[in-house]
Amino acid sequence: MDRKVVEFRLAPDDLSAIRFGVSPGHELAHAVRVLAQPHYHPLQWGWLRRTRGQVPAAAFELLGLLVGPDGYMPDFLTSTPEWDLGPDEELARLREADPGPMRVDLLKRVERTTGAEQRVLRAMADDPGRARSVVADAWKRCWDALLGPYWPRLERILRADIGARSRRTTIYGVGEMVDSLHEGVSWAPHAVRVRLRLHEEVLDCAGSGLVLAPSVMAPRCSVVTEPPAQPTLFYPALGVSERWAEPAVDIAGALKALLGTGRAGVLLALRGPLSTSEVAAAEGLAVSTASHHLALLRAAGLVDSRREGPRVVHVRTPLGEALTGGHAP
Repeated sequence: MDRKVVEFRLAPDDLSAIRFGVSPGHELAHAVRVLAQPHYHPLQWGWLRRTRGQVPAAAFELLGLLVGPDGYMPDFLTSTPEWDLGPDEELARLREADPGPMRVDLLKRVERTTGAEQRVLRAMADDPGRARSVVADAWKRCWDALLGPYWPRLERILRADIGARSRRTTIYGVGEMVDSLHEGVSWAPHAVRVRLRLHEEVLDCAGSGLVLAPSVMAPRCSVVTEPPAQPTLFYPALGVSERWAEPAVDIAGALKALLGTGRAGVLLALRGPLSTSEVAAAEGLAVSTASHHLALLRAAGLVDSRREGPRVVHVRTPLGEALTGGHAP
């Protein structure tokens, strides 16, 4: 049971600086943990079946040593999540990471290991500049093999979650949105509280704000609290099902059987915000037919509609993303 609490204390300036981001590095670190202990991650079994034979052994072993089976992982593996942060930029930041803080992070892993693992980590801490290059190369090999082929689908799920949270903030306020992030997260006056198993802390965000980052690969919440890193809360994304990694062709066929060809096509077409007329053009439908399908999908909770300036656009909800696996047609 989660018994410890991390409390992010927020001044008025911090409240206005609560923002969302995505983190390819966080996803990769947790993908390594999933592969190391698959029995704890049933929502990833579909991805595991497709990935297990592609694991680059030496690179995976190194990243596994760095992230460990649970709890603390080095901060240098994940830069501050941002809305438009992609894997190439994440890797570039890793290659340019400051060796000083890297050494501190590595020594924390030294304290948590024994024997041969501890000796390897200590040698890395003694030469953090060389370790940075070796780790970055391993990061790239693991990314290309494990998550690169699935990143477009995974990223769409993350962005659908952020869209849903942003709409909830607009309608109900930041407190209700925070309360809805996860059962272990709660809003208190001027604070966000996170129940964790292994760590407790009270952190004054001191005007820097708080970054909220959804995750597909992580099964529970985690935090980044140590300066100079940006205070960050990672939480499990909405709409993650065991089928999220399935190829589009399989999902498209299943959706057509479930929803009918017209509505399945409309749902798959919503790879981004589209107006009714844009949906109709994409699917070769009359505008009235597209409007009818969108209304039914909206009633089923698969599509959300909102006004953007003079037009109304439609997007998949997190449930719609889960059903489509984040795919475009």
